[in-house]
Amino acid sequence: MGSASRVLLCKSSSSLVFFGPAVSCSQLRFKSFSPSPINPRVHNQHHRMATEASPSSSSVTNGDNNVHPPANDGAASPPAASAIDFLSLCHNLKKTKRAGWVKRDIKNPESIGDHMYRMGLMALIAPDIPGIDRDKCIKMAIVHDIAEAIVGDITPSDGVPKAEKSRQEQEALDHMCKLLGGGLRAQEICQLWMEYEENSSPEAKIVKDFDKVEMILQALEYENEQERDLDEFFQSTAGKFQTEVGKAWALEIASRRRRKGH
Repeated sequence: MGSASRVLLCKSSSSLVFFGPAVSCSQLRFKSFSPSPINPRVHNQHHRMATEASPSSSSVTNGDNNVHPPANDGAASPPAASAIDFLSLCHNLKKTKRAGWVKRDIKNPESIGDHMYRMGLMALIAPDIPGIDRDKCIKMAIVHDIAEAIVGDITPSDGVPKAEKSRQEQEALDHMCKLLGGGLRAQEICQLWMEYEENSSPEAKIVKDFDKVEMILQALEYENEQERDLDEFFQSTAGKFQTEVGKAWALEIASRRRRKGH
């Protein structure tokens, strides 16, 4: 996997100020949709978006010795207040437990954030693959479930149609990107999320496989630690890996599971 990273640019019709107009994910590639209230299962907070703080982020002195607040030109980073609002919303990813484990009464189940973090490590340590951008895979791994900070972990057993789940998550992501101010970082998050959802790039296919690999590895760990039978998770992923690295890692996990007598 290569180390080059792409930056996705998207211009808005007017320059951005602290609460200025922002480009949403739906404006980037998705078809328009009628907004609806965010899923009540999740937190209904509305946050502003911010950028990274820098020594010049609070004020700028010009030639007339007057102090003026800096303009947000929508470049790489949002203002500090928006960044902290966004990160505070992402705290939900750390405290929301993965629903599949909760429904099976697993003790101390992993959070959404736990799952995303180990996927990021998978992308970091994966073998080099010609034409694959490793940095993009890492970024995609840490944003692929980011909308669950608002909608929660919707599973197939919840009975929510796939199209409705996607709509809810898209709406949540639009809200989060507006919270960030709609600059380049927000637009990159939107683009990475959409590529993953649509399985539309080689990197997305690898990260999709990491999503399944992480799940079955976690299932094996729970089987070993809590003496549980979680065979359904292995059956649900069988034959669905798209990449050689995904197939190899899944085969290794299955081999270890057999040696444990599961």
